[in-house]
Amino acid sequence: MSGAGHLKATWSFPTQILFGPGRIKNLPQACESQGMRRPLLVTDPGLAALPIVEAALQSLRAAGLEAGLFSNIKGNPTGTNLADGIEAFRSGRHDGVIAFGGGSALDAGKVIAFMSGQSLPWTDFEDRTDEWKRADPAGIAPIVAVPTTAGTGSETGRAGVITDESDHTKKIIFHPKMLPGVVISDPELTVGLPAHITAATGMDALAHCLEAYCAPGYHPMAEGIAVEGMRLVKDYLPRAFADGSDVEARAHMLAAASMGSVAFQKGLGGIHALSHPVGAVYDTHHGLTNAVFMPYVLTFNRPAIEDKLGRLAAWLGLREQNYAGFLDWVLSFRQELQIPHTLAELGVDDARLDELSVMAEKDPTAGGNPRPLTAADCRQLFEVALAGKL
Repeated sequence: MSGAGHLKATWSFPTQILFGPGRIKNLPQACESQGMRRPLLVTDPGLAALPIVEAALQSLRAAGLEAGLFSNIKGNPTGTNLADGIEAFRSGRHDGVIAFGGGSALDAGKVIAFMSGQSLPWTDFEDRTDEWKRADPAGIAPIVAVPTTAGTGSETGRAGVITDESDHTKKIIFHPKMLPGVVISDPELTVGLPAHITAATGMDALAHCLEAYCAPGYHPMAEGIAVEGMRLVKDYLPRAFADGSDVEARAHMLAAASMGSVAFQKGLGGIHALSHPVGAVYDTHHGLTNAVFMPYVLTFNRPAIEDKLGRLAAWLGLREQNYAGFLDWVLSFRQELQIPHTLAELGVDDARLDELSVMAEKDPTAGGNPRPLTAADCRQLFEVALAGKL
């Protein structure tokens, strides 16, 4: 059609999701549906010590599956964690991965499954152009994902973020087959999450939806999912924060998190480009770091997103249905959830701003920002976020 040449894109949407309270009982069947007989359950050290992981392992073994456990994962998974996980997978002769936990365990589990049968180093598959085509698809083990936080949405994503200790950068590893074959989203698994982690992970889901909505490019399905995801966060994150036993609120937040990762195939932007180097260098919580950067990046992007945020404010039913009304809501929402206003409150200082700014400009997510991001722009954003100046 004449004049519609820009309406050209490639779309991919998620996988089978077993959603709702009590669905964790379907874990053995989910593994069997993916051809697993010897799954490796990958989780973090904190979860590994809790009854929910032991119960999952017992259910697998009761079903005749020879399940193993790997939990040597940091909050920001590293290349060393990945190498240890690959060794555990191979030495245990496992045939699939159960990625069980929050974003760190989900990302690490997915990349362990991806790398289990590859011969090239993991850094060769960084998501920049078409590096994923270097991978041997037959060497990718099947994955079942079980999220226990409502934030990253990694359970419905085709990538994992790993910190390269050699240069302190977060690298996004991508492959279409890294998308889990089955997801079990059971809100009862998130009930024990502390309030401050509920807030930080929930703000991560909001950041994913918001940046996907604002990213340039044509993807109306992803954009629509992002808008509804933000409505769910607005309505249900305060409830989950105030009452961790509110299973309905927990369920809606799990849905919002998965929606965020589906939506951000349209793109991310400056929030993540700034957050990734801070997390890699200072080991800050990813969702919390995103939440701190959010209003500063919105202010920087205002010339490119003002009209879109007016429409969004109307959809969300905000009192002021314009850009200013949306920014005011973000600020008050963060305050309600006890989110810090400045980077300094996260333990970040100005000692490495030049280095962080270059890292942010080079981050793959920077290309999805509505306005071009130079290293100078990134430095200015770091400075205002440190000082709390909007």
